[in-house]
Amino acid sequence: MELKIAHLYPQNMNIYGDWGNVVTLEKRLEWRGYKIKYEVVEIGDEYDFTQADIVFGGGGQDKGQLIVAEDLQRHRKNINKANKEGVVFLLVCGLYQLFGNKFTTSIGEELPGLGVFDAETVGSEDRMIGNIVLQTSWGELVGFENHSGKTILNSGQSALGRVTKGYGNNGSDGFEGAISNNSFGTYLHGSLLPKNPKFADELIKRALTRRGDLTNLEPLSDSLAVKAANIAKSRP
Repeated sequence: MELKIAHLYPQNMNIYGDWGNVVTLEKRLEWRGYKIKYEVVEIGDEYDFTQADIVFGGGGQDKGQLIVAEDLQRHRKNINKANKEGVVFLLVCGLYQLFGNKFTTSIGEELPGLGVFDAETVGSEDRMIGNIVLQTSWGELVGFENHSGKTILNSGQSALGRVTKGYGNNGSDGFEGAISNNSFGTYLHGSLLPKNPKFADELIKRALTRRGDLTNLEPLSDSLAVKAANIAKSRP
């Protein structure tokens, strides 16, 4: 079986090692005998997200986020359709914010979101930075956060996890990230998936299940990934 991995705006939204998430998904699939078709979606490109299996979008500097925000609205209807149909999305930092209802910058400029997550983000002068640890339904997640945007989940919106170390969505309510169907938003850079192989496999299993492949994933040796996570947990 061949799986399609789509990468949203890698030229503008690829910071703090985010590309490593794509590499991790590709390798963990290839090691199990699956073929990968890697597709890039840049500004101005036409793309049917319902035909993808996994879509990844990372973070970037504020100017990159401003550039992609307008283009992203062209895909609003199609992305929401893909989310409802169970396509797997992993959105980190900047694109996590833009997949909410709206993002208001620190100078008051309002960027419309896609509404995949029922959440709003407001820019602030506070910088939330450092290694972060979450408790989730898939066990502990370890990453690195660096953001000034504060995200508030509206009532009924599920979080990815609860913060045990670090700031999370806003530094005050203890929540981190958001989940909608098979779409996951988070502030965890690092990058996230190399240090969290169980979560990487959860994304893969969801993509395979949507395609009708219910085969149990062959176990892989994750000792190096676990060691990397433990080292990150010990750092400030």
